[in-house]
Parts: sequence; structure tokens; C-alpha cells
Amino acid sequence: MKLNLTKRQVTIFRSGKAFKSYPVAVGKDGWGTPVGEHEIKTMYRNPPWKNPFKGGVIPGGDPANPLGKRWIGFWTDDKNWIGFHGTPNRGSVGQAASHGCVRMYNEDVEELYELVKIGTPVIVHR
Repeated sequence: MKLNLTKRQVTIFRSGKAFKSYPVAVGKDGWGTPVGEHEIKTMYRNPPWKNPFKGGVIPGGDPANPLGKRWIGFWTDDKNWIGFHGTPNRGSVGQAASHGCVRMYNEDVEELYELVKIGTPVIVHR
């Protein structure tokens, strides 16, 4: 899959041809989504969210959970993670709005989740 940060779009490929594209939100200034060649490392349904600044956890499935219904992690520095995830903030999709993660409409990330697997390459470019 390829993530175009400028277009704010992720595209899935099948047999070398574009198969499906989705609009996304990407990292805002100072919190850029990491450019480069990565691969999917983790995948979760209804992931819990731990606030990295204040602590505390919002359980998976809670409407207030900022990760939405799916998590597809592709980058880590062994402390922080970056991944594709749903969002309850639909207006942020198409914007540079996150702390590096790739926000998607919940229905889109649920579909994407079924199209990829651990080890799928993720190429992030501008």
C-alpha cells in the first residue's frame, strides 16, 4: 500500500495496479507521519486508547475512543506507535490533524483492515 501525504490518500494495490483508495488525515506540523518504507506490525479490532500525555485509558468500542474501530500499526520507536485507525472526528479526514497517525473514516478502516495483513508493505511519501 502507498500513503501519499500531500494528497492525503492511501491506495491499496493488487497485482501492481491500484485497487482501492481512501481519504485520510495525516500528522500536523511538528507531528509528521514518518516518510519511508514500513510494514504493518500490529492489527487490532476495537483497540483501547491510552492517552500519551495524561495517562488513562479509553476502552475499545467506547464512542469517545479516538482510535475508532480498528488499528493497523506500521511504525514504532519502541515507545510510540503510528498507524491507520478510525476516528470519531470525521471532519479531520483530509486534513493534517493528527499526532502522526493516519486517521480514516471508521467504515474505510474497517474495509482496509480486511484487505491487509501483518507484513504488508506501507510506503509513505510526500
